[in-house]
Amino acid sequence: MSARTNAPASTRTWRLGDLTVNRVGFGAMRLTGTAPFDGGVPRDRERSIGVLRRAVELGVNHIDTAAFYFSATRSANELINRALAPYPEDLVIATKVWPARDPSGAWWWATPAQLRGQVEENLRQLGRDHLDVVNLRVPPSRRNGSIGEHCGALAALREAGLIRHLGVSHVTSRQLAEARAIAPVVCVQNPYGIGSPSEDRSLLRLCGELGVAFVPFFAIAGSGREAGPAARDSETVYAVARAHEVSVAQVRLAWTLRQGPHVLAIPGTGDPDHLAQNMAADTLRLSDDESARLGSLGR
Repeated sequence: MSARTNAPASTRTWRLGDLTVNRVGFGAMRLTGTAPFDGGVPRDRERSIGVLRRAVELGVNHIDTAAFYFSATRSANELINRALAPYPEDLVIATKVWPARDPSGAWWWATPAQLRGQVEENLRQLGRDHLDVVNLRVPPSRRNGSIGEHCGALAALREAGLIRHLGVSHVTSRQLAEARAIAPVVCVQNPYGIGSPSEDRSLLRLCGELGVAFVPFFAIAGSGREAGPAARDSETVYAVARAHEVSVAQVRLAWTLRQGPHVLAIPGTGDPDHLAQNMAADTLRLSDDESARLGSLGR
């Protein structure tokens, strides 16, 4: 049977600035359909609302979303608003700006001056007067470029009271330093999980040294990214899952959380059973040997 433990509360929470969140949160991307954006089959609206409410019942107080998480029939922000407003006092909602989609679903990227409009759209959809956390999601074209102008625009919105805390997403260590020189940064959202390259692990460790939350996305999907977990996973991952009688997704989440007390998880699902499994991942205790074998994958 699976070896489980009830970790001390201090290891099951972390801080986003002055906000304390449980380390297992919820990602809203998959609420709108069986595949993100306009892919797959639309989710049943009441089922998605039920998943959100159940997530909060199970201890989620950190939800990751974005105004561009919408399909032809569903909006993640609208679902969150419908399911959870009036919001619990301890619920932290984080969103992302810089990328956007027009009503046809076509992607575009905001100028610094357009970020206010994106922030206000998130406020409107969520029914909030301020946003708890706004992550600046860096486009692939800026992977090695400056993000200073966009960071400065968000810092001004923070000073104006529209944003409580700032984060950055899909950044390099140099870009993190650039952002922190402009305004406080409470979190980094980057792809990370079993098999991630060494440079990603270095950034995770740097965040720990700085006391900045590291919030990996695609921790379950891995190289499958938006398409979801690959059809075939490493036999090592399967072997660990079999040994504990848990799912591969739980192993991936448990390993990711084991990388440091500052590492948060935001697994997303529209399935109530998968939600319960994801929420249980922080009680799965991997042995040092299992963790090392999983960590050696992709190196």
